[in-house]
Amino acid sequence: MTLRLYDTAARAVRDFVPLEEGKAGIYVCGLTVQSEPHVGHVRSAVNFDVLRRWLLASGYDVTFIRNITDIDDKILAKAAEQGRPWYNLAYVMKRELDKAYDDLHVLPPTYEPAATGHVPEMLELISLLIDRGHAYAAEDGSGDVYFDVQSWPSYGELTRQKVDDMEAAEDADPRGKRDPRDFALWKGRKDSEPETASWPSPWGRGRPGWHIECSAMAGKYLGAAFDIHGGGVDLRFPHHENEQAQSRAAGHPFASYWMHNAWITTSGEKMSKSLGNSLLVPNVLERVRGIELRYYMVAAHYRSHVEFSFEALEEAASGFQRIEGFLERVGPGAAGTLPDAFVAAMDDDLGTPAAVGVIHDVVRLGNKALAEGDHESAARHAGEVRAMLGVLGLDPADDHWATGGTNDLTAVVDALVQGLLEQRAEARAHKDFATADQIRDRIKAAGVTIEDTPSGPKWSV
Repeated sequence: MTLRLYDTAARAVRDFVPLEEGKAGIYVCGLTVQSEPHVGHVRSAVNFDVLRRWLLASGYDVTFIRNITDIDDKILAKAAEQGRPWYNLAYVMKRELDKAYDDLHVLPPTYEPAATGHVPEMLELISLLIDRGHAYAAEDGSGDVYFDVQSWPSYGELTRQKVDDMEAAEDADPRGKRDPRDFALWKGRKDSEPETASWPSPWGRGRPGWHIECSAMAGKYLGAAFDIHGGGVDLRFPHHENEQAQSRAAGHPFASYWMHNAWITTSGEKMSKSLGNSLLVPNVLERVRGIELRYYMVAAHYRSHVEFSFEALEEAASGFQRIEGFLERVGPGAAGTLPDAFVAAMDDDLGTPAAVGVIHDVVRLGNKALAEGDHESAARHAGEVRAMLGVLGLDPADDHWATGGTNDLTAVVDALVQGLLEQRAEARAHKDFATADQIRDRIKAAGVTIEDTPSGPKWSV
């Protein structure tokens, strides 16, 4: 079956036809590292991680680029509020973001470019736009450079808007603009800003505008034309509209497909720092495991808004634990083949809700086989379940989940619990049931549940 994806620009589901057979180039807009990541941020990373994994499972050689915006008005303002260097804030928040990605088993990108490391490429692109008549330096002495939206007749095509219906751009002082809807490519340094937050340019010291960053970085690592550009639906305008306009005005075909994931909302509003309703990833992971939070996100279609609640999250966690319970009862085994129904669901615009439904259907068949004593069929079904979970980044036997990732103490706790379990087994072997019961009670008092399975005792918190 041919993979079909919803293209935001076309507003339709289209067959995926890569620019180069067997290869796929993907650029995803990463985060502005101004504060700790919340679950709304991480959803985008998980959704596009699933896309990447499915392309890999389908035989594509994937080049996956996800950028970091580490210089920005908000970073400068927040760092000033906290009395710390802007680059220190960006670095520390980047490490928090890396941990959140790792906690949810988001694969590292092929490369993760930072905006501050690509200023030369941005200056080159801005100069090209000026030479082609699509950009201009402000005449007010500010050092700002703007994209001239009236010079590009196709401006607004991504979001199907007319220039006359658009409001003024708010990314720079409007005094130097020819048209209030022109957007900043370069921002001249202000006296109130630190010297370290500026770079030399033909128009004076300054820093790049937000939109030019992604165009320059996508072009460097994926070329003038690439397959898929992704990000949150809130980036469609103005960010992605401006990216496409400036890139194509420079003569670059840019992205063939645009994909956008929907929001996670709280009380019907987009989860965001400004609303104060954000839920930081470490706080959420005090309630559920990383694999359960990922399952909660994956179970919803990437284009569906998700109204977050802890009740729904815990219900999803219970559903995933039922899948784990089946796999534990069957015992260890290799991943099997993917059922046709799962493949069809994933090929239909990454239909993860239907794909997760297939997983539960196969689990029910496996449990029925176990109840009937048909361990061969149960093992086959378990192999199919593991294969499907692997595509979604949810296989409990994956080394990442088995060791708890790289950033927690699961491996240490496992070693300690296993030591107690060995002592308990030895006591039972010598018929010292009083000691065995004491060890069991110690483990239980620590909040650890032990389940005896055919492959040995399993523990969980």
